[in-house]
Formats: sequence, C-alpha cells, structure tokens
Amino acid sequence: MKLVQNILNSRSDNDGNFFLALKKILGFTPKDLDTYRKAFTHRSANKKDSKGNPLNYERLEFLGDTMLSTIISYHLFKEVPSGDEGYLTKMRSKVVSREHLNELGKDLNLIAHIDSKISKDSFGENVHGNLFEALLGAIYLDRGYKYCEKFVGRRVIEPYVDIERLEGKIISYKSYVIEWCQKEKRTFRYEVYEDSGNEAIKHFSVKLFIDGKVVSKGRATSKKKAEEQASKRAYYAFQDKMQ
Repeated sequence: MKLVQNILNSRSDNDGNFFLALKKILGFTPKDLDTYRKAFTHRSANKKDSKGNPLNYERLEFLGDTMLSTIISYHLFKEVPSGDEGYLTKMRSKVVSREHLNELGKDLNLIAHIDSKISKDSFGENVHGNLFEALLGAIYLDRGYKYCEKFVGRRVIEPYVDIERLEGKIISYKSYVIEWCQKEKRTFRYEVYEDSGNEAIKHFSVKLFIDGKVVSKGRATSKKKAEEQASKRAYYAFQDKMQ
C-alpha cells in the first residue's frame, strides 16, 4: 500500500489515474508505467524514443503473442496428456484466435486507454486483440514470466478455457461450411456484389450460394470478413444438417 501511495504522490494526475486503472486490469501492482504506456500507444501518435525508433505497441504485440501462445501451450500440455501434437495445436488456435483476443480486449475496455490521433470509433475490431497482446508483452518486460502466467490464468484460462467446450468451438465458419459442402457433394461459391453503403470506410458485401441458391449474405470491411460472416449465418441456418 505504501508503494502505491508513493507512486501516486510522485506522478501527475493522469499518471495516477492510469496507474490505478492498470492495477485493476492486471490484478497486481505495475512498476514501469512507461512500458505500459507504450503498450497503449498507436503508430498514428507518431512518437519516437530518444534514439529515433518508433514508439508504439507493435513490438510489444509481437512479444505478447509469443508469451500467450507459450502459456496456453503449457496449460494444454498439462491438462490433456492424451492429446497429440495436432490436437494441442488445434485447441491452442481456438484459445488464441483473433476473434477471442478481440473479445478479451473488449472485456477489459483496453481501447479506453489508447494514445492515438485516430478516433476510437474508426478502429477495426482487431485493435482490441492487438492491445491485449501488447499489454501481455509489457507485463513480461515489467514483471517477468510468472506474472504473465498469473495474468493469463486469471483473465484467459480460468474464465474461458474449458476443454470440452473448446473441442466443439468452430475457428472458421467458412472452412466448416466448405468442408461440409465437399462432404455432402454440394456446390458452393462466394460472390462479391455491389455495396451501396455510405460509410467512409469501404465495405464488401458477399453472397454465399449453395447448390445454386443464395443461402446467406455478409457485409464487412474486408472480403475475408464478409465471407466469414456469410458462412456463419449459413451455419446457423443449416445447423441441424451440418452438425
């Protein structure tokens, strides 16, 4: 408690607020606030360190991705002694999927602390997962592996890593739909059609045809995301047959 008070007394109000918010997110006391500041700095802020190197969260994101993969791999290795390499790899992919990381970042409201020249409303979904990974990289630099493991255990493994549930979780709806169509000898195709939306950010619209009929549509900021959305809707429309 004395350490926390000393940190608060020695810094500005903004630093004090950031420190308290960070401590709540982490579940332990951070030491090097500058490292955590970097974990929330977007490249649009155009900041550089004393040597002229870019100062943003991208390198920490790389480090955090590695730490998360290692911690989840070890957890699965311990918990599923019968799982072979293919099984463990597939299960890890489900835990560290981009969709799941984005959910984790959103749950912690990490974007509230981002330093950027871009409006928060203009970011895509992936910024949430990027910040989560960068935060994990900052934890490693600040407190080491044990604290990374503690954080991942509390924020990822305990609430989300249920082996039985993960075994049934779909990573890619598009892959699932394609595999089902091939297995059932059904024809399929994805078709991009005109998007008449008025948004400043370009969107793609996709129709999914199965056996020559439109079964679902998707719309997103990339063709890949639109296809995934259309596939997800097709999955739920044909869920009984596909399962």
